[in-house]
Amino acid sequence: MSDFQKQTVQWFPGHMAKTRRLIKECLSQVDLVTEIVDARIPESSRNPEIKEMIGSKPHIILLNKCDVADERATGQWISFYEKQGIAALPVDCRSGKGLNRFSPKVKEILKDVIEKNTAKGMVGKPLRIMVVGIPNTGKSSFINRMAGAQKAKVADKAGVTRSNQWFAIGNGLELLDTPGVLWPKFDDPSVGDKLAFIGSVKDTVIDLESLAARLIGVLRRDYPERLSERYKITDFEDCQVFEIMDMIGKKRGMLISRGEIDYERVSVMLLDEFRGGKLGRITFERP
Repeated sequence: MSDFQKQTVQWFPGHMAKTRRLIKECLSQVDLVTEIVDARIPESSRNPEIKEMIGSKPHIILLNKCDVADERATGQWISFYEKQGIAALPVDCRSGKGLNRFSPKVKEILKDVIEKNTAKGMVGKPLRIMVVGIPNTGKSSFINRMAGAQKAKVADKAGVTRSNQWFAIGNGLELLDTPGVLWPKFDDPSVGDKLAFIGSVKDTVIDLESLAARLIGVLRRDYPERLSERYKITDFEDCQVFEIMDMIGKKRGMLISRGEIDYERVSVMLLDEFRGGKLGRITFERP
């Protein structure tokens, strides 16, 4: 258990280099880029290469999963992005919360494009939008919700969209879905951890016990009341993370022979409950 804090997350599948190339090739075909991020880690869930890739192309950031993020922090992030000249909306792509504002915002941003198309006699020409984002931030859920049907594959794990696909979603808009793309190296190990916490890095390439221990460490520091409320544990402020895992395992009855803690079960349960929002509204980053 002593190695819990030492392991860092690194992952860059080969198909992601191809994705970056596809994004660059398709930019000339679109009027606007919609970037979907996880509202719990808005900056860590943004690929730092996207800004360079899209250049001066009009840009909207959707802070997805706002229903499980700290509401006050989400408001701070929206103000932060808007000060940079980037439109930002809080949304929940699974329930559809906030998505009614998407089409009007796109048409507001692309007002000049619409006017130029009209002047050229192309009234009603579809506005084409590229949807980008790292794995598991909700791109497919966004497209499905906007299209009103299961038109894109959706899964609760990273890496299910592997090729570019177009979808007409009504209101004169067309969406280009792209595979989720991470970047080659996380310079800050905490970024890799936060991406793994939300499921943007495949669990199959991670030591889940080590990851769950680091999640407990962050929760103990920033949201100790959530650990206490969810797992009915107290007086753990000065405990080591594995001691807190022991407390949680005992409360949940996750034991193996001779009463020892089943750390694998505790780890999977903890990560699943965090990702499912069962620990309450949590945001790990502030602007």
